[in-house]
Amino acid sequence: MQWPALRDWTFAIKTFVAAMLALYIAFSLGLERPYWAMASAYIAAQPLSGATRSKAVFRLFGTVIGAAAAVALVPPLVDTPELLSLALALWVAGCLYVALLDRTPRSYVAMLAGYTAAIIGFPSVNAPGAIFETALVRVEEIAIGVTIASLVAGVVFPRRVGYVLVVRINAWLSNARAWSRDALAGQGDPRQSARRLAADAVEINLLASHLSYEETSRETRHFDLLRARMIMLLPILSSITDRVVALSGRMPEAVARLVADVSAWVQQPSQPAEALLTRIHVQEAGLSQRTDWTALVLTGLLMRLRELVQALHDCTALHRAIDSGVIAEPALLFAPEATAASAWHRDPGMALLSAVACLVAILLACTAWIATAWQQGYVAAELVAVACSFFAAQDDPVPAIMNFLVWSVVGVVVNGVLLFGVLPGASGFPTLVLALAPPFILGGVMVSMPATSNSGRAFTANGATLLALQDAYRANLPTFVNSALAFILALALAAIVTRLIRSVGAGVSATRLLRVIWQELAVAAERRGGQDRARYAGLMLDRLGLIGPRLAETEEEVPANALADIRVGLNIIDLRRARHGVSAAVRARIDALLDALAAAYRARPRRRDDAVVLTRVDDALAAVAAAGPQPGRSDALLGLVGVRLGLFPDAAGP
Repeated sequence: MQWPALRDWTFAIKTFVAAMLALYIAFSLGLERPYWAMASAYIAAQPLSGATRSKAVFRLFGTVIGAAAAVALVPPLVDTPELLSLALALWVAGCLYVALLDRTPRSYVAMLAGYTAAIIGFPSVNAPGAIFETALVRVEEIAIGVTIASLVAGVVFPRRVGYVLVVRINAWLSNARAWSRDALAGQGDPRQSARRLAADAVEINLLASHLSYEETSRETRHFDLLRARMIMLLPILSSITDRVVALSGRMPEAVARLVADVSAWVQQPSQPAEALLTRIHVQEAGLSQRTDWTALVLTGLLMRLRELVQALHDCTALHRAIDSGVIAEPALLFAPEATAASAWHRDPGMALLSAVACLVAILLACTAWIATAWQQGYVAAELVAVACSFFAAQDDPVPAIMNFLVWSVVGVVVNGVLLFGVLPGASGFPTLVLALAPPFILGGVMVSMPATSNSGRAFTANGATLLALQDAYRANLPTFVNSALAFILALALAAIVTRLIRSVGAGVSATRLLRVIWQELAVAAERRGGQDRARYAGLMLDRLGLIGPRLAETEEEVPANALADIRVGLNIIDLRRARHGVSAAVRARIDALLDALAAAYRARPRRRDDAVVLTRVDDALAAVAAAGPQPGRSDALLGLVGVRLGLFPDAAGP
């Protein structure tokens, strides 16, 4: 068990102060539901100041959109509760679908727009004439909560995203250097290293998305350049491993010395790289006229060594610039066309399934509410919308929903003690603050610690909502019990419906990602025109980062060498580009290989036409090698060697 650190206590106290300030301001302005301001401060609060500010901005925008939707839907449909329930449920589900297609923090806008309409719309069925005032108050109180949370996070002992990002990047580069050392020695398991680094790169990328919300955002441009080079290191290192292994016992002494010197330089990449790059160029020039298999593998190795040196040099320079706060862009060596574009994997199928589960759960809650005429039934309907939205991005949201339920129950118990045992004796705002401090500061500590963050957020946000604090003591036991029961039943219903419709395991998600990769490889091989190689690299490596943690979480047999497939895809794009610069006869051999690759990847995982593909690769290699000098000849040779080593690393040379 990890005990809270000083930064956890600091965050908890800061957040409690922000929540109390928001509550006090809402009290002072005479707002109808001041507890919304308190709850919003806890929901928006993040351990990092930039993350708090970004979430605050997105929460405010989402609230405005959701409030507008509620105002538009409730008045015309209030006399037909069934249609109103369907309209609000469809709105929430549609917003959730849009949110799940965007894996950046920006997705919070769509998600919040969805369940805000439910939070405003469902309680307003009894007073539709006041829907505009209710929506306006909701926006005002949310604005107070998120604004105060942002100000406190940025002024009082701020914990910068940039600082945490520098630490994470430093650890990532250390791991990349360790893999580089293994790759240059032809040792280690490249799949394990690649999965770990890709998963870490995805997390770093998500963290960096908050950079622009810091007071100074000059690091954003540097990180965009760094991120592209970080993820391109993965296929570079994997390619080096295959080529070093393929050349085992046959590597010329001069190249072996060069590889050893690159390995030594990798451990101190801040040293000048020009001498190494010059030596690599000299070795490449000596092989330029040879087309035998060993020479082709050596040429590919030298090209990847050059890219490794350039990419690591740039990563080190950009990391240093971010760390030191230098505004000017450092001198970079890696060619812009070799970098990976920013691209994110989307899964419309799972997004639709999540939206359907949310829709069904809300409609079931509304049906029970209408059928029983339960006074607090609207609480269940809106909480189902919240629960189904919060955790929809997870492979299996049910454990998170159940954890949310458990800590909501804890919050109910604590709130019951506060409302009916402690607060009746409170004589003013200072005593109210003293009464709330112990449980909510402890809840803030839980929010700050990654292992208990979701539990703490359930306790604090739901606790603030259930307390329903007003400008005077108005606690009512039957109302409190009804609301608490609605909380519990809503979360239980959300868990049940999600389990029946939406939940999948980590192995299933990993397999889905692999199938997407295989289908995209087939499409890439079938097309003959140009394709954005950089965007393909970014998208595929993002998927690799998503696959890595899922493979670690499951014991199912899931094909793990996704990085080799990604490298094959990059080589396919190179071949498509090269085929336009070779003769018709050579182009026909390359096209035959591309057709075989498309058929093989479309057939996975049912069968693999490996023998056919290997034959087509060797036929194309022979045709290109026998052809005279042509504009696309060099790229074609390197692409063919890459495909052969990626798919058949253990096959004897042609």
